[in-house]
Amino acid sequence: MTNSQIPRALRSPRSFLRALPLFLLVSHSSILRAQAVDAVGPTTSGLSLLTVVQDAERDYPLIHVTEAELNASIANIQLSRTAYLPRVDGIAQFNRATRNNVFGALLPQSTLPSMSGPVIGSNNGGSVWGSATGLLISWQPFDFGLRHANVQSAIAARDRADATAKRTQIEVATAAADAYLTVLVAMRAKTAAQAAVGNWETLRVSVHALTSAELRPGADESRIEAEKAAAKTQLALADEAMETSKATLAKFLIKPETAAPEMASTHLLEQLPAVTEDGLPFQPSANPIMAEQKASVAQSAAQLHSIEKSWVPQFNLEGAAYARGTGAETNGQRLSGANGLAPNVGDYAVGVNITFPFMDFASVHARSASQASSLKAAEANEQLAGRELQEQFAQAKAVLRTSRAIAENTPVALSAAQTTLAQANARYKAGLSSIDEVAQAQRLGVQAEIDDSIARLNVWRALLHLQAVRGDLQPFLQAASR
Repeated sequence: MTNSQIPRALRSPRSFLRALPLFLLVSHSSILRAQAVDAVGPTTSGLSLLTVVQDAERDYPLIHVTEAELNASIANIQLSRTAYLPRVDGIAQFNRATRNNVFGALLPQSTLPSMSGPVIGSNNGGSVWGSATGLLISWQPFDFGLRHANVQSAIAARDRADATAKRTQIEVATAAADAYLTVLVAMRAKTAAQAAVGNWETLRVSVHALTSAELRPGADESRIEAEKAAAKTQLALADEAMETSKATLAKFLIKPETAAPEMASTHLLEQLPAVTEDGLPFQPSANPIMAEQKASVAQSAAQLHSIEKSWVPQFNLEGAAYARGTGAETNGQRLSGANGLAPNVGDYAVGVNITFPFMDFASVHARSASQASSLKAAEANEQLAGRELQEQFAQAKAVLRTSRAIAENTPVALSAAQTTLAQANARYKAGLSSIDEVAQAQRLGVQAEIDDSIARLNVWRALLHLQAVRGDLQPFLQAASR
């Protein structure tokens, strides 16, 4: 899955961290590391990465949407199979009407009530009771494969809905894990900003004493005030990034209030995953995206087959039993009382009804052509999805390899920054350098500290997206749970 498939809200904290200014300040990187580990180091309690992923997979609304769509497609299969059942229609009718009848044809229509019986040559308003009851059973013994094609189309739609649900599940789980990792680094950045503000204040107090004793120029204290103000600004931005990333994380939780400051998987920023990119060969078919595309092709093919089967004769075995009652005599006389309210003359009929829509061939041909084009588009999309997954896998491997190399190099830069900072402090105290050298060393130290944490995060994030492309997050979750 590419970054473009993740909602924008999930990427904003991460974008902030990439743009985090280089001049967060601390007085000593080793002190900062100790404070950061104390603040967000490995713990045995709190919100874990596995809990976030499980909550997202179980209760995220988008998961429920795809589950409901899957259930609807399963119900549609049962609906399609009901076409194999016989149709049974019953009717009962009671009326009070006149008995005037005329000789002649009447075109089929649904407005004028039908009339049975002889023409009696009368035209008056006298009415009689009438009644009717009956039962019609109709069943298609064969349909040239039309019902089977409709059922197969419904099954293909179910398979596609199932693949969509699995794709959604892995995308939601990936987004939830990414949000958790973003919170971890945001917390580390806030800790660094807090330490920077505190240590600039400590240095200001020390320099103020030296300035008062006229051992340092007053400009040094002013410079420190400016650096402290800049550090406070970065602290505010870091706090905003942390709260924003927590808001994103909270939407994946069953109980959003559990997105507490304590995070149980902070050890991820202190170690690299043991899993490498050199594993089993990549199989695009294992990704739910490919399963969804294959199901889409199968559904389009089944729908085309169903359309092609629709222009065939329809054979219906039919049986009917019915009875009529009337208060009118054939000589034009009317029976008195309630005569005609109860059916008293019965009939039955059995036979075969054959129909064929001769003029539907044009519409069937047009629908077939349209569906054939849709099938070709689905097949092309399947091929495109396979190529894109191959591309994403190769890119994910490259990102993981590069991220791991950077994460193995940042400790060297951090150690060098710590040494530089210690020397700059010593030179400043001895009066051999200016405050500019100390400020530059402090900026280098805090940037090296943050780069070291972000480098580890990027390795975990690269592994996460590599496994998402593979279609299986379990190796990532297992590595994160160690």
